Amino acid sequence: MSKAVPMKPAGSGMAEAKASQVRSGTDTAPAVTLSTFIHKVEADGVLVFYRAAGAANAPVALLLHGFPTSSFMFRELIPRLANDYRVIAPDLPGFGFTEVPPERHYSYSFDQLALTIDAFTQALQIDRYAIYVFDYGAPVGFRLAMAHPERVTAIVSQNGNAYEEGLGDAWGPIRKYWAAPTAENRDILRQTILTAGGTRWQYTHGVANPESVPPESYTLDTALLERPGNKEIQLDLFLDYASNLKLYARFQEYFRRSKPPLLAIWGRNDPFFLPAGAEAFRKDLPNAEVQFLDTGHFAIETHVIEIAAATKDFLRDSH
Repeated sequence: MSKAVPMKPAGSGMAEAKASQVRSGTDTAPAVTLSTFIHKVEADGVLVFYRAAGAANAPVALLLHGFPTSSFMFRELIPRLANDYRVIAPDLPGFGFTEVPPERHYSYSFDQLALTIDAFTQALQIDRYAIYVFDYGAPVGFRLAMAHPERVTAIVSQNGNAYEEGLGDAWGPIRKYWAAPTAENRDILRQTILTAGGTRWQYTHGVANPESVPPESYTLDTALLERPGNKEIQLDLFLDYASNLKLYARFQEYFRRSKPPLLAIWGRNDPFFLPAGAEAFRKDLPNAEVQFLDTGHFAIETHVIEIAAATKDFLRDSH
């Protein structure tokens, strides 16, 4: 059995509970929140970095991030959930601070990301969990759910798509790459999406006040994208994203067959995943809850208070 390696608490050197910084009178954060700790554990030949908080015997909420970010995106959500849940947020291979040894010869595909996260849950000995999925985290999480429907107690999809009608025009250059995976089309994506400006745009597009988005978010993502070899990993995943569309029918069959409780909470101004993608869950899950927020793709950066409140209410009612 792989053994987790504890590291320092994130954001504080204190292991005990600390006073929360309540940002608003409508914030659902309690007066005291639990510290978030960072750890690493070996799984699938990968040293997976993850953030965790909450009691070991509490119901598990597994948070799966998207492109081009990491578990850092959940820095404000984790403590808001941790009084009621054991919250676990790993960095996917190729992202954040997860380390993939060169000798692992890792294949960067969505099938493989899902296998690694499956192994990660086994390493932590968690066999029942709700999943919170965003962007890339959705096809990873939905693969886990299809493979182990008995393990997934509920799904929160925050701009995490599973329907063709949810794909916006922003996918145009990537669709062109799928149709013709030439060096020229690959380089176009490298020079447009995989840049500091491209990353900042993903965070700020559709936000009423772009300056309200914390700059450390897209600045960290940009720095990590610049690591040697990382852009090639991202380009490989862009190409493999087409495999997710081929699985949409199977994802939808899973929804109909297993009927997981589902909350779709969406930034309505997302150029990648349109509101129609959130509404579409109701085709297969008529009881799905759908909520829209007046923001963009990274809704959690501007509306974490609302997302935390909706997530806690939904998970409480679905258990």
